[in-house]
Amino acid sequence: MNRDKRASQPMPRERTVLVRRHSVATRLTHWLNVLCLGFLLLSGLQIFNAYPQLHWGQYGADDDPAFLKIGSTDDGGTPHGFLKIGSLSVSTTGVLGVSKVDGELASRAFPAWLTLPSYQDLALGRRWHFFFAWAFFLNGLVYLAWGVLSGHFRRDLAPNRHELAPRHLWREIIDHARLRFPSGEAAKRYNALQKLTYIVVIGGLLPLMVLTGLTMSPGVDAVFPILLDIFGGRQSARALHFISASLIVLFVVVHVAMVVLSGLWNNMRSMITGRYAIRQQEPDA
Repeated sequence: MNRDKRASQPMPRERTVLVRRHSVATRLTHWLNVLCLGFLLLSGLQIFNAYPQLHWGQYGADDDPAFLKIGSTDDGGTPHGFLKIGSLSVSTTGVLGVSKVDGELASRAFPAWLTLPSYQDLALGRRWHFFFAWAFFLNGLVYLAWGVLSGHFRRDLAPNRHELAPRHLWREIIDHARLRFPSGEAAKRYNALQKLTYIVVIGGLLPLMVLTGLTMSPGVDAVFPILLDIFGGRQSARALHFISASLIVLFVVVHVAMVVLSGLWNNMRSMITGRYAIRQQEPDA
């Protein structure tokens, strides 16, 4: 009888509700960051192409050993590209080291479609890079000031003790691996993995990328020579700049993948209009 009674009970109805998820300041600085990081990446690869190897310490002359190098060899008139990390060398012809330029294979670290400008021009690449680097820096200052003054960092990004518990974190990792994303009320706020990731990126990778970029400037070094001591030389700063930028690119790739998998239109709408759709149970009449 109890089973029949439960079966006869109506299922709770749900409705779609639009909730406020992102502020105007978050949305504006987010899209400015997208623009700046895109131009910084393309122009940065143009700059890297001028000297496609990384050293550590005070090294940097052509004969000094590099721990990472993208180059090419000539085998009977046919160029072959390679990526070398330490003693490990991998053939990368067609992608890195050697790629097509005007329909013919040519030696260049990153291909033309990944650099700004597409042709080799270090001076122009530096102009693009410096302009958007300062735009990115100023935009970051605005976001930091707003995040502190509005309480956004404390309210939305600071994880609580429960969220930092190993069992809770492990459960979130498993849910993400199975593509199980928060829904309902839980979708209104960042989960623990998101909070920790943003803390690492905003509080670690981005400042490291900015400071190492400044350290490569002789003018900045003249005013703040301590930067060279902190990073162990201009070549170490260059290596750390490349590594931190690569990790930020990896973060962006994972971030975009999560946006697509968890609901592209809903996520895009929330970052454009600020409104995010969730499912809520309708109250009983």
